[in-house]
Amino acid sequence: MVAAYAAPPRAYHSFAHVQEVLRHVETVSAGPGWTHPREVFLAALFHDAVYVVGRSDNEVRSADLALQSLATFLPAEPLDTALIRTLIELTARHGKLVRADLDEDARLFLDCDMAILGASPAAFDAYDAAIAEEYRSVPRPIFRFNRRRFLKHLLETDRIFLSDFFHARLDAAARANLRRAVGHDD
Repeated sequence: MVAAYAAPPRAYHSFAHVQEVLRHVETVSAGPGWTHPREVFLAALFHDAVYVVGRSDNEVRSADLALQSLATFLPAEPLDTALIRTLIELTARHGKLVRADLDEDARLFLDCDMAILGASPAAFDAYDAAIAEEYRSVPRPIFRFNRRRFLKHLLETDRIFLSDFFHARLDAAARANLRRAVGHDD
């Protein structure tokens, strides 16, 4: 798994990102809890296993890898593999989903992945710089335009975080970070 997250070299979507998402998964476990904790854990573990800048099928390929790995290494485990696939594939739609279309596990899972938006300003800035580094193969004006458009879209949504749990804890900080990020073009 660690090797998968190292290829190609990644500045943000590395195994360190997965570990951070898993920390949020654990926080939810101690708080509101999960309906399907094992499936959520496995989806978090695999959600960015395949990540190639510019590809639109990273999430599908990550879900395929997850299900292949689970069939190989945990064949007798009674897991809801369709749920694992769904959770992983939903990450392709960050910023495009509405709360009413998702169950609470999906809301919380997606928010665990997006929690970096509500991190300290220094952590958010490091994340933003790492994303720019990952997309260094994209011409800078195109990257800046698309990145700013995505961040502005998030800022303009009624809810950045789909779950009440993350909304209450991180919305104000996320909005402050996003306002700062779209206020300059570097």
